[in-house]
Amino acid sequence: MSRIKFVNIWVNRCFRHDAAVKTRAPCFLLTGREYGEHSSVSEPDSTASRTRRPRAADIAARLRHEKEKQTAEVPVSPVQRRVSELKQFTQQLQSVHPNVFAKSLYRSILYQDQHLIAINKPYGVPVYNTGGIRNSIAESLPVLAKIINNMQGGSQLHICHSLGKDSTGVLLLAKTEEACERVQSQIKLHQMERKYMVVTVGVPVPSEGVIDIPIIEKEITGTQHHFKMGLSPLYRLTEEGDGLTRVRAHRQAHSAVTQYRVLDSSSGCSLVEVQPVTEVKHQLRVHMALALACPILGDHKYAYWNKLAPQKLPEGVLRRLGLEQSKTRYLPLHLHVRQIILPAVKGHCDLIVSCPLPKYFTTTLKRLQISLPEKP
Repeated sequence: MSRIKFVNIWVNRCFRHDAAVKTRAPCFLLTGREYGEHSSVSEPDSTASRTRRPRAADIAARLRHEKEKQTAEVPVSPVQRRVSELKQFTQQLQSVHPNVFAKSLYRSILYQDQHLIAINKPYGVPVYNTGGIRNSIAESLPVLAKIINNMQGGSQLHICHSLGKDSTGVLLLAKTEEACERVQSQIKLHQMERKYMVVTVGVPVPSEGVIDIPIIEKEITGTQHHFKMGLSPLYRLTEEGDGLTRVRAHRQAHSAVTQYRVLDSSSGCSLVEVQPVTEVKHQLRVHMALALACPILGDHKYAYWNKLAPQKLPEGVLRRLGLEQSKTRYLPLHLHVRQIILPAVKGHCDLIVSCPLPKYFTTTLKRLQISLPEKP
């Protein structure tokens, strides 16, 4: 009997008594033409097919696809898109494997000699490990040291100074403890010169000067209990309001001195070069926000004194940035270490390390129509 006749007879037998097999599962035929020379007949397990549930991976993929589709359908402004990209970049640095993060730091090296290394610290990455943070500069140093020394063990790197989590720019690392101690000694003696670039909300008056006001950590009570660094002035107005009188210095206050110079201003904002003479926690942010009443753009911690809330920007600034007030919480801190100068050691010339501005920083300057700074 030929193959075609065999198939026809089998199908007739399978469906001849359809009244008696209404509840019977349908038959499936696999012909030899499709799956080899021999035909086979299989009947699926209806109970197993009914109890089979979708896998968690399938559900997650479907939800992710729906979320991406919804996100793609929502129109966003160019600035919101850039902020979203910056946010994704920060999350990416925290989600990658520590070895991959160390390789990215290696690619960001600005300067290297037998004693020191200067890297371009990325935005959103802390120098030291904190709770809930996967990657930090300190945690990546062992892997970074191996990469620099062609994967040879035994080498170490040391952090010479610190930067805030949301600050960017030049960060010095030492290859030996002696080199690290030498740099830290120069910092304590105010011999290392650091030039920061900041974008401020407002125009500082006067346009150039020195801020010499001690800083102290204060407790903020209320519904949002937290701690902030605040000013601890040595002088106050007289009762007549026509002069100053010196007050006793608080024993827990730290001496803080900052030099500043306005480079350009437009649209109610300014590009300011700032040089800290001393090393105090949040010194530049406190002096700009509380002493000059010109907070740094994206500084949501010192936007208000008695609460924690996103920075409120003037309407003109919002228009320039193409941003709504409800989206200002995504603005990054515009605080960048532009240049570091170390004094000459043992007959060598001064060490000068410069760092380019990050992309989000230059984009903000262009939108505010503020002139880009000259290369240092």
